[in-house]
Amino acid sequence: MIKAVIFDFDGLILDTETAWYEAYKETMGFYEADLPLEHFVTCIGTDNTELNAFFKSQLGDRYNIEEIETRAKSLHEGKMEAAVAREGVKEYLEEAKKSGYKIALASSSSKEWVTLYLEKLGLLHYFEAIITGDEVTKVKPAPDLYIKAIQVLNVDPTEAIAFEDSLNGLQAALKAGVKCVIVPNPVTEALAFEHHHLRLRSMMEKSLTDVIKQIEQ
Repeated sequence: MIKAVIFDFDGLILDTETAWYEAYKETMGFYEADLPLEHFVTCIGTDNTELNAFFKSQLGDRYNIEEIETRAKSLHEGKMEAAVAREGVKEYLEEAKKSGYKIALASSSSKEWVTLYLEKLGLLHYFEAIITGDEVTKVKPAPDLYIKAIQVLNVDPTEAIAFEDSLNGLQAALKAGVKCVIVPNPVTEALAFEHHHLRLRSMMEKSLTDVIKQIEQ
């Protein structure tokens, strides 16, 4: 029986990922280089290790990660000024709260980053636990974030359901023994998701109650 719902943040609650892709792509354009989507998606849900390695391979002696990050961050902030939650997110959180489910967030991003945007979106109060990358040894696709979320919520992995938009997030949830629903965004919709328990175009496609009923069958 499902007792808890655990949400990813970037790309799932708020589509920061499309904005990051555009920001990094524009930054690479400054260096007269390109950033194909297939290279960007390697960092979604995890850290930028592989993405930075790609930048270095493309720019050689011109590679300056501090300069790249500064340019991209500035562009990203501009794109996120009018940020709104993805379709159906608030409805799911409200439904989960009214139904008595424990609600947590598990994100590879920092606590500061996540809480900043949750406050802007007016969603922070829904979460009983917020587990972020600065609290664990390894971020997604390692299961650490989900394992900690489960411990904090005091539920069994089989009693939780995760909502994710990335391959790294899916792998993390599955490794932790948590059932996972995929809700991809524009930069992750073409990824080869496997072994997930359900896939939605958006959270408006099915109610949370209907999703949980289908998962529990």
